[in-house]
Amino acid sequence: MSEIPMRKRAPGLGRGLSALLGESAPSEERPGAGKGVQLVPVASIAPNPDQPRRHFDEAALNELAESIRARGVLQPLVVRPHGGRYQIVAGERRWRAAQRAQLHEVPVVVREFDDPNTLEVALIENIQRQDLNAVEEAEAYQRLIADFGHTQDALGKIVHKSRSHVANLLRLLDLPASVRAKVASGEISMGHARALVSAPDAEQLADDIVARGLSVRDVEKLVRDAKPRKAAGDRVPSGGGAKDADLAALERQLGDMLGLKVAIGYQDGAGGTVTLTYSTLDQLDMICQRLSNERI
Repeated sequence: MSEIPMRKRAPGLGRGLSALLGESAPSEERPGAGKGVQLVPVASIAPNPDQPRRHFDEAALNELAESIRARGVLQPLVVRPHGGRYQIVAGERRWRAAQRAQLHEVPVVVREFDDPNTLEVALIENIQRQDLNAVEEAEAYQRLIADFGHTQDALGKIVHKSRSHVANLLRLLDLPASVRAKVASGEISMGHARALVSAPDAEQLADDIVARGLSVRDVEKLVRDAKPRKAAGDRVPSGGGAKDADLAALERQLGDMLGLKVAIGYQDGAGGTVTLTYSTLDQLDMICQRLSNERI
């Protein structure tokens, strides 16, 4: 049987993690590829230095290590043959916790992936598990654009998010390094960071957010007040009170969390509506699984 040639781009592009994992072509020259779940020594596995996730919570790792010590690794890692060993494509957190639990072997699925496919799968897995902070996600997008020629539209399809969500995240990379570090550490949220992109002194305002516990709404007002006043004829949104501004901020916050356009309709004393706009069935599937609390 002839060997199936590797393709430059995985045929699952834009259809999620299962498509990328399930349709990657195995190579007969590489040991273990395409053989299903198998046990591999922990010492034979190395992390991917280019994987998008940089921060691992120590307490969460210890908790996972205790679970693994009691029950083992329940979900296999995804690895690729690399330099005579295996390199992690998805599952570095499980690998780290397995080491803490003093396991000698872990279950893996071996797949043949080139560099773009490896980054795509790592990005999707981390986003679906909500393990990446906003800066890590943005840096992964930027690398897929700069190194592998992806467009913002293609990235949105890969991760089942809107193109505007991808664009908003990429704008965070324009922030000063000290501000990006605060986002990465969780000191300030993505909503804060989005407001700071247009701030005249983002670093000072980021320090104020941490010191004074400013909300996203507070920061948006401070940034707005710091800008030159527009002409008197500029239009004010209908009903232009604080409630409208609060709803707009809430729409942005929910949109950041889901990566989709969110619209909130509200009527005093009569309830309202929350509308989520999706453009693909994969995005609809992601919404359904988030709402039902199922693992994607």
